[in-house]
Amino acid sequence: DTPAMTKYLAAMTWCLHHRFRTILAAVVFFIASMALVGLLPTGFVPSADRGQTQINLELAPGSTLTQTLAVAEQTRLAAMSVPNVLAVFSSVGGGSSGDVFAPGAAAETRRALLTLRLTHRSHRHESLSDVENQLRSKLAEIPGARFQVGPPDAGVKMQLVLSSEDPIALRDTAALVERQLRTLNGVGAVTSSASLVRPEIIVEPNSALAADLGVTTASIGETIRVATAGDYDIALPKLNLSERQVPIRVKLPDAVRADLDALARLTVPGKNGPVLLGSVATLRIESGAAQINRLDRSRNVTLDVELGTRPLGDLHAEAIQLSSLKKLPPSVKRVELGDAQEMQNLFASFGVAMSIGVLCIYGVLVLLFKDFMQPITILAALPLSIGGAFVGLLVTGSALSMPSMIGLIMLMGVVTKNSILLVDYAIIARREGMGREESLIDACHKRSRPIVMTTLAMGAGMLPLALGFGADPSFRAPMAIAVIGGLITSTLLSLLVVPAVFTYIDDLQQAIRRLFHLGKTSPVGAGDTPSHL
Repeated sequence: DTPAMTKYLAAMTWCLHHRFRTILAAVVFFIASMALVGLLPTGFVPSADRGQTQINLELAPGSTLTQTLAVAEQTRLAAMSVPNVLAVFSSVGGGSSGDVFAPGAAAETRRALLTLRLTHRSHRHESLSDVENQLRSKLAEIPGARFQVGPPDAGVKMQLVLSSEDPIALRDTAALVERQLRTLNGVGAVTSSASLVRPEIIVEPNSALAADLGVTTASIGETIRVATAGDYDIALPKLNLSERQVPIRVKLPDAVRADLDALARLTVPGKNGPVLLGSVATLRIESGAAQINRLDRSRNVTLDVELGTRPLGDLHAEAIQLSSLKKLPPSVKRVELGDAQEMQNLFASFGVAMSIGVLCIYGVLVLLFKDFMQPITILAALPLSIGGAFVGLLVTGSALSMPSMIGLIMLMGVVTKNSILLVDYAIIARREGMGREESLIDACHKRSRPIVMTTLAMGAGMLPLALGFGADPSFRAPMAIAVIGGLITSTLLSLLVVPAVFTYIDDLQQAIRRLFHLGKTSPVGAGDTPSHL
């Protein structure tokens, strides 16, 4: 045998003779591993680096397409001045429903979307978040616009949703929370879905007079819509060109649309003929929200916080401790939505999934060994792998997220297989007449090499992923790190701890047989020695 094998067998024999200390050390290791959870950053899904990002810009309500084009061009030039930005594609304006001429559509001429193509990650030193931070610094110099930097993917921002039936309390609370969120360290831009105010025409019908004249609120609304937004019904005539048809849009001149006297002189249909709008309704100009968002029929405001360099779990834990969120007004409530809620659901479901998985493994092992006790020996190696996975994530700064949890699930299968190799050989050796200690030593001697080779092979296969080689490693790297770290500790410890657990389970089986007189106990071979605590 090699010197390494000789030293391993000596250590394993010592563990058999001091099995209580061995198992106690394993329990302490597992408890210490679980204590590492509090030190790990947590997240949902790592943000992907696909070599591109986006900039969403929004101007004040009422901004024209020309103004939006000018700001979009400023934004494009600012983005092109950032290193590693290769090209920018700008899209300005559009309909909120996707079709400007569909009934109910509203042209969003004050919005623009810029898609940026970046240098491939293998050819730049900065990460995607570093490039986005440089973009935010450049965009901060452009006045009169609100920007959001980052693709619309999971893992790039945290959402806080406030809901209320009181629009005033909701607006004031959202503004206070937004100001406090901006004070958090390491975050990117903080944007609110609370719409900016814009001038609007309030039409208040005189219900009694309108009813006497046969004027409905629907006809009043239709008249105002045609006069201000324009009539774009699909059944209206179209201008026939050689290659296409152009819808004809009818509306009042822009200068007249804000003239209340001119609008009051519009006619609306009544039961006895046309009626002046001003005779059945009062018109006035006020300021109101450009857009109202609702959730479960209640008004809501969504605050988007770009993660920047902060893990989602850490940022969410710090955000909910803000005084504005801890002391919400009675009429305002916080709604759990977004990646933070999905992350909490993931962690809760992961524990259930792991428990069910362990039970399924136990059931299969019972059928395989025709024994209800020895499968416990095999499963004893599972907790030993968690510590290595957590240490690997902590050392590399990776978050405990969906991919790392997938790695833990993969780890369970490999660790179980290694324990099966060891326990199965020991059971077969005992059936052939070997003593317990002799069979365990022989199993460790014969099966340690295959176990180590399996660990090295899988670790070598995962190493390129852990180092970030190849395509975007943001999702696969944490998974590989968890697997490699868990394999190292589980292999080293299971080769020492599993034989000690085997002896305790065997002693328990013998005691049960003697207690219930189930038959002869397994013979103790010549190689067995009394158990030492």
